[in-house]
Amino acid sequence: MPKKTAKTPVKDISLRKGMGADELVRQMTAGGGFVAKKVGIGVDILESMARDKECVKFMSFPACIIATGCRGVVRDIVKEKLADVIVTTCGTLDHDLARSWKDYYHGDFMLDDAKLRRDGINRLGNVLVPNESYGLILEEKMQPILQELWDEGKREFSGVDLIWEFGKRANKDTILYWCWKNKIPVYVPGIFDGAFGSQLWLFWQEHKDLKLDQFKDQQGLADIVFGAKKSGALIIGGGISKHHVIWWNAFKNGLDYAVYLTSAQEFDGSLSGAQTREAISWGKIKEKAKHVVVEGDATVTLPLMLLSLLERL
Repeated sequence: MPKKTAKTPVKDISLRKGMGADELVRQMTAGGGFVAKKVGIGVDILESMARDKECVKFMSFPACIIATGCRGVVRDIVKEKLADVIVTTCGTLDHDLARSWKDYYHGDFMLDDAKLRRDGINRLGNVLVPNESYGLILEEKMQPILQELWDEGKREFSGVDLIWEFGKRANKDTILYWCWKNKIPVYVPGIFDGAFGSQLWLFWQEHKDLKLDQFKDQQGLADIVFGAKKSGALIIGGGISKHHVIWWNAFKNGLDYAVYLTSAQEFDGSLSGAQTREAISWGKIKEKAKHVVVEGDATVTLPLMLLSLLERL
């Protein structure tokens, strides 16, 4: 093979006791092995984003990972201010708050779902969520907070402001607390698609003057995007949270950095499986941007990549 197309040799990974995550990730990059190399490239891009003082750092993710131990990884990201803007789904609010008050439990993908239903247990993959750990506890805890805000004379909120109000009152083990503490806005474009939104609707039944100004959220995103010299995004999974990030960044001619962590395929044309190269065609990622798609379960790839990044920083 001509040398101009084959310059860098593949190196073996050498493991040893006490090896740090970053040393392993760098060896994975040098090992040139399929997704392993992409993990290394992804950390390189995240490091460039973190060190670029002109870059506004977006992070989007679906709610499902917040039902797992990855909630702690996301919490560490906002706690360490490695993200400037969060875009997610309503379920993130549900799981983050609910798990601060009640436990979720280990289960199995192959459990009898009909029996679980009879037992009042909801299955999220191999995580078990009892009714009392989800909808019931959210109603018990959220309604008094909403009443407290009402009694203080607060009648109108943007989504970001309302989420910060809950973060202000949340435990320090929550993502929302650290987003409020570090003034990181949390945008939830589908805020009624979950238990948090249902509790808002329930409260509104007796408090019809309560208003949620989602136009203010959109204006907030516009101000961030149009004011950004550069922007980058760590995008986990797909759906509305992924699209909201890349859609808004199209208005500034695309992201300068993009790292996708996904388990979805692109053959069915879904947004969740769409590669970074497809976003380039829409102007959502710049043609010359640093970008990579890391295929795999984010509950595996995200902790490894973040630990490697923290060791570098």
